Amino acid sequence: MMSTRISRIPAAPPQVEPLRAEPITDAELVRRALEGDRWAEGAIYRRYAPLVANLAGRLLARHADAMDVLQDVFVGALGELGALRDPNALRPWLLRRTVRQVHRVFRRRRLRRVLGLDRGEIDLPLDALADPSASPETHAELARIARVLATLSDRQRIAWVLHRVEGETLPAVADACGVSLATVKREIAAAQLTLEAHARRSR
Repeated sequence: MMSTRISRIPAAPPQVEPLRAEPITDAELVRRALEGDRWAEGAIYRRYAPLVANLAGRLLARHADAMDVLQDVFVGALGELGALRDPNALRPWLLRRTVRQVHRVFRRRRLRRVLGLDRGEIDLPLDALADPSASPETHAELARIARVLATLSDRQRIAWVLHRVEGETLPAVADACGVSLATVKREIAAAQLTLEAHARRSR
């Protein structure tokens, strides 16, 4: 499993919860937010903003786009909490919304490229998002992986990053991507074959 902690996307403010024996559950935060508790809304953001920002940053490789996704996900989610049927499923619900927003950015980029308006400026490559203590070899490997990921389909790239970088289980990836488990397995396997073939050619 690869660990590539984002360092250039600002972390969410530290979470300050009332003193209690156990952390507040997602379900309780959702219930309180639906009752108009602004602190609970902020707590949801602080708890899950790093997850959304890291995933968007790794997939989109552009700080501005990742921040747009972060804002769109939480503005939409906090305005539609009532649509969340299972308050305990807040995390997977936010992952699904993040993947949908990333797909929208990919589609917008394709349109801009057709119109000659996308300059393709990358300011969050995978190697730049690695832990600062990572070795030069790790940075070089991440740069190679980033180049190959850019050649994959959107679905393959998202599924592979969710599973191999973010560490999500296959069922969680299938849920986030809105596809069957069999489909997500095929997408990840195809991405892995492409990465391995490229690695062999690079030796």
